Amino acid sequence: MRTHIIQKSAELFLTLGFKSVTMDDIANELAISKKTIYVHFANKTKLVEAVTFEVFANVCEGIDGICNTSQNPIQELYDIKIFVMQYLKNEKTSPQYQLKKYYPQIHNRLHLKQFEKMHESVKESLQKGIDTNFYRHEINVDFISRMYFNGMTGIKDDTFFPNELYNMETLMENFLEYHLRAIVTEKGLKELNKFIKSNQSI
Repeated sequence: MRTHIIQKSAELFLTLGFKSVTMDDIANELAISKKTIYVHFANKTKLVEAVTFEVFANVCEGIDGICNTSQNPIQELYDIKIFVMQYLKNEKTSPQYQLKKYYPQIHNRLHLKQFEKMHESVKESLQKGIDTNFYRHEINVDFISRMYFNGMTGIKDDTFFPNELYNMETLMENFLEYHLRAIVTEKGLKELNKFIKSNQSI
């Protein structure tokens, strides 16, 4: 039952937002009593915490699968973008923003775990790109990995990129192009241009 509650709550939170969804909403969706939810979670904050790290684990698992099967590091980044957008339902409710605003302690823990995961993953991807001549050999892998995380985090800040002016998919595409153009070789640029023509949203 605990797993079922987490799965349904994740679906509701990602679709409607952490703030909007109540424990009554979750109980109604599951056709159970609210008391049953409280058997597994002392309060909504505990449920939000469990959902947040379950979603994080699932996203990490999906990204690892892409990294293990991608043909090249440029395709890898675009495939990860598509996967994350689909999994997080295009972030129309800005779940990370709501988490930061209403559950700051959970957000801070998540942010640190995201950095730890992405920093290592991106460093491996960058090295793969160097080894296969898609990325320039002289780039500073550690620095660029940190800048990539900072940029990906930054474009999700509604203060600087308001939803009424930017949608998340376009922001991610623009940032990917910005990031890749700084590090690709001539071979990498040909691959990047191919993805820009075939994969960008209209």
